[in-house]
Amino acid sequence: MPTSPASPDLPELIELQRLMEEGGPYMEARVVGEVQAGGRRFPLHALLMGNPDPSVPAVGFFGGVHGLERIGAEVVMAYIRNLVSRLPWDLVLHQHLQQVRLVFMPLVNPGGLWRGTRANPRGVDLMRNAPVDATQAVPFMLGGQRVSAGLPWYRGAAKAPMEIESAALCKLVEDEMLGRRFSLAIDCHSGFGVQDRIWFPFAHTAEPIRHLPEMHALSTIFEATHSHHPYLLEPQSRQYLTHGDLWDHLYLRSCARGDDNMFLPLTLEMGSWLWIKKNPRQLFSRQGIFNPLIAHRQRRVMRRHIALLEFFTRAATGFERWLPVGADRERHQALALQRWYADAGVKPKKKKKSA
Repeated sequence: MPTSPASPDLPELIELQRLMEEGGPYMEARVVGEVQAGGRRFPLHALLMGNPDPSVPAVGFFGGVHGLERIGAEVVMAYIRNLVSRLPWDLVLHQHLQQVRLVFMPLVNPGGLWRGTRANPRGVDLMRNAPVDATQAVPFMLGGQRVSAGLPWYRGAAKAPMEIESAALCKLVEDEMLGRRFSLAIDCHSGFGVQDRIWFPFAHTAEPIRHLPEMHALSTIFEATHSHHPYLLEPQSRQYLTHGDLWDHLYLRSCARGDDNMFLPLTLEMGSWLWIKKNPRQLFSRQGIFNPLIAHRQRRVMRRHIALLEFFTRAATGFERWLPVGADRERHQALALQRWYADAGVKPKKKKKSA
C-alpha cells in the first residue's frame, strides 16, 4: 500500500506540527526518525529550545512512549504550548532560556498512538526494549517477555537492534543531554494507581543509583517549594522490576562515560484510578482506563502537571545551588537510604579511615 507523507488523522501529530509552526522563530525542529503503521508514515519529531551551548544544563521532556497513554503526550505538548504562547512577550522567559537547553520529544510512539496500543506498530513495548536485563526476578510478563509480539510487554527479539523509536529517543538524549555537566529528563505516562508517582532508576535492580544523594536533594527542594503536592517520589524498584528499561539504559550510559557529568531521569506515572473513581464508566473504554475522558478533568491534569514540568526546568537551571557536596552529600545519602531502602536492608557504607 502506498504511504502518505504523514498521517492526517492523528490529532496529537497535527497539534504538534501547529506548535512547531507557531514557535518557529524560537525553536529548532528535527525529524529524528520515521515509522510506518497501516500504510502511513509517522515522523518522529524533536523540538529544541534555549541555549545550545553544552556548558549549560538541559532538561528533556518525553511523552507518548505507550500509545494507549495519550495523556502523557498531551501533558508535554501542553507545556510546549505554554512556552510558545509566552515567547512573544515574556522577557523573563527569554532570559531564562539563555541559561538552559530544553529538549522535547512528545510523540515517541506515534504509530502506537494511532493504533491505540501500548506497543509500537511492531508489537514491541518501548519501555522493555533497551539492552538491560534485570539482575533479580521480575513479575511474570509485566517485567518483559520475548515469547511473542502478540502478548503484552514484548521486549523484541534477543540481540536485535532497538526499535526505531527507542533508538531515536536514546540518540537524542545522548547527543543533547549526556555531555552536559547536569541534565534531567521527565517521561510522562499514566498507569494504575490512586496517586501520581515520580519514579527514578533503577527498574532492573533494587540497588540504589550512584546519584542517590542528588535525587534526595532534588526531592527536598521540590517538597519545600510545593509543600502540598500530590506526588510520591520513589525508585521504580519499590513497585516492580523490569527488563529493558530505556531510562536505566541511558542512566548507565551516562555513568559509563567516566566524566563528572550527571544525568537524572524521572518518570511521571499519573494515577489513572483517580479518574476512574470519579467516572467508573471509563472502565468500559480501553482509552478510559489510562486517560481522563471528561474535558474538565483533562484540563485539571494539564494545570497540575505543567507546574511540575516548570519546576524541573527551574531546578535544572539552578542545579549548582542545590546539588549537595561534602558532608551535605553524605547526609543526603543516609537520609535517602533510610527513606527509600531501609526495608530492603540497604545501609550506608562506612567511611574508610585514612592510615
